[in-house]
Amino acid sequence: MKKFVYFVVFTFLFSNSAMLTYAQEPELGNWELGIKYIADDEGKAFVLNENGERVIQFYVHNTQMFEVEISFEYELPFEGLADGPESEKIQAGDNETFNLIIEDIDVFNFAAMSKGEMKITATLVSRAGIAVIIPENQEAVADIEIPTIHSITVDIADPAGAMNAGTDMILRVTVTNNGNIKDKVGEIDLSDNCPLMTLDNGLDKLLVTDLETGQSTNADLKITASDSHPRKNCKLEITIFSNGAMNAGNSKISEDETSITVEPPLAKPVDNQNDDDDDENSVSEVVDSSLPASGIGAILLSSIMALFYAEINSKKRYN
Repeated sequence: MKKFVYFVVFTFLFSNSAMLTYAQEPELGNWELGIKYIADDEGKAFVLNENGERVIQFYVHNTQMFEVEISFEYELPFEGLADGPESEKIQAGDNETFNLIIEDIDVFNFAAMSKGEMKITATLVSRAGIAVIIPENQEAVADIEIPTIHSITVDIADPAGAMNAGTDMILRVTVTNNGNIKDKVGEIDLSDNCPLMTLDNGLDKLLVTDLETGQSTNADLKITASDSHPRKNCKLEITIFSNGAMNAGNSKISEDETSITVEPPLAKPVDNQNDDDDDENSVSEVVDSSLPASGIGAILLSSIMALFYAEINSKKRYN
């Protein structure tokens, strides 16, 4: 009978001890990792800025009765770098928010609106300062999107030298699509500070030429200085607008300038050379026609004189 009583007491104490131990054992999984999505829509991607950066907020909610320590790892697309906490301690009942800074993504090297998956992995390190034997991991993912960048640059060639009033010159204008999406020139503005200079806008070709990423095209701009244009250094400016940016309600412009020196008009050519040539020809003709006439007269005169002297000598002999 006494053994039976001991058995009952032992069984009761063991059961209570087991229940107490179970009650004190922390419940696994009572923490949550999450990302603060745009408008709470996990389908919306986080779009990077033109510098290849974006700040993403994520949180850990600890619903346990003990402090937990969580470590973090980050995986990014597009060869980006992650700047976020390596580990954090979250008190019981707290919901802590952290910042992950995505940076160093060259958005110009990727097509506009390209998407890649970002992943945050959180690992439970300890509860109440006691390292866990069996690690717990949670993951949260989101899409990262490359922005659309419209970037067209313009370059106007510098003149090879000065121009004279009353003449014209051609300057080559080159535009290049440095963005990450097909684009073209939407508008062109030309200006100069010389009222007597005319800009013959031969740049219409640029308005109808689609440019792929990295592609260039060019056109020639004819510049004419009037006959009365004074000596002056003229400043020529050109501004172009991205057509894609204009259609998107934005304004992306590129500017370039050059300086053109205008000199007085060239002196008119003198016609004396032609007159000199005519005079030389006339003199030559006179000389050519006079020389033969002079030679015949001399011969005739010599013959007459010879006959005259011969006649005189003949009469003297007969006398």
